[in-house]
Amino acid sequence: MSAKPKKKHTAALGFIFVTLFIDVLGLGIIIPVMPSLLEKLGNMDVSTAAQYNGYLTFTYASMQFLFSSLLGNLSDRYGRRPVLLGSLVGFGIDYVFMAFAPTVAWLFIGRAIAGFAGASNTTATAYIADISTGKNRAANFGLVGAASGLGFIIGIGTGSFLGALNVRFPFMLAAGLALLNATYGYFVLPESLNIKNRRRFEWKKANPINSLRNLSRYQSLTGLIGAFSLVYIAQKAVEYVLSFYVTEKFDWALKSIGFLGFFIGIVLVAIQGGLIRYTIPKFGQEKNIVAGLLFYTIGLTLIAFANQGWMMYAFMVPYCLGGISGPSLQGMITSTVSPKEQGELQGSLTSISSLAVIIGPLLMSSVFHLFTHRNTSTYFPGAPYILGAVLMLIAVFLAIRSFKKTGVVDSKEVGAVP
Repeated sequence: MSAKPKKKHTAALGFIFVTLFIDVLGLGIIIPVMPSLLEKLGNMDVSTAAQYNGYLTFTYASMQFLFSSLLGNLSDRYGRRPVLLGSLVGFGIDYVFMAFAPTVAWLFIGRAIAGFAGASNTTATAYIADISTGKNRAANFGLVGAASGLGFIIGIGTGSFLGALNVRFPFMLAAGLALLNATYGYFVLPESLNIKNRRRFEWKKANPINSLRNLSRYQSLTGLIGAFSLVYIAQKAVEYVLSFYVTEKFDWALKSIGFLGFFIGIVLVAIQGGLIRYTIPKFGQEKNIVAGLLFYTIGLTLIAFANQGWMMYAFMVPYCLGGISGPSLQGMITSTVSPKEQGELQGSLTSISSLAVIIGPLLMSSVFHLFTHRNTSTYFPGAPYILGAVLMLIAVFLAIRSFKKTGVVDSKEVGAVP
């Protein structure tokens, strides 16, 4: 490959990194401020606010589920670039909308807009698949995790510290970043999908239900896709319940949540951006998947029984180590299809993850409410984390069972990002 394409790929990966970063930034910003925002706008306690947060996430994920296949198929027809840029503009509009929401009802409208724009994850991951080879595919998908970690750091930190001044400020900042990135991408982002690899747009393939049915063509991937789904559901115990958990159990203020968010983000960046570049070549994708899922299980179990605030820092380490499973899991799945089908496959996977976000936060927040409301007979705020640990163990079983069926060579190669 010539130096020029490598340079273009590097710039493109940088843009995709920032795009995914901004996506997670929006999530991170919302996490710490949502308890106080909901308590203020809805005049409710922490337990009830957690349940409403589940409903808000249900709205977001439902919209993402409905539109992810549409955007994925549009990107297979017209290219990744226009879809990505349009979604970023949508994110900017959403954050402006959220910044000035006067009631809880308006938050639901804002989350619906964000869900549509968030469907761009389909196109972003397809873009990575377009410009990746067998040698660097898992490493490039590792950038997704690194972007998530960094977005988590900045998002939770920004949401905590700016939110302490005014809960509207973090959303205003996120809006500016999204629109600025869209402008930057307009000038620097090249198209990744070759004309010869584009295909005719078909509405039946853009249907989210048909998108899920399309996965039936990959019978050998059933176990891995099942594990992928369970991991996404289980992770919601941390992503969407954590701020309510530490507020309820340890009476943490926004700044304390922010410091924990910084810590989690730093650990995630170190693992996703660095450690996997050692573990994949050393041990291979299969061992990374199994080890990561077991680390998730241990971390979630420990978090459930934490009885002092400092333990949250210690117990987040094994949980974050679970992140070594993600790039390998996604790398094994995506390596089975042709370039022409990457957008469609990523649309299907995003539909699955959207279903997980529909199910996970609603399930975890409801379990949290069940075990923390004023009239509960069994008070146990850690219940969502025990449920998450059980789901991770099931994912381990499904993954191990599927390895012999995939027909994919267990790659131990991780090249430099092009």
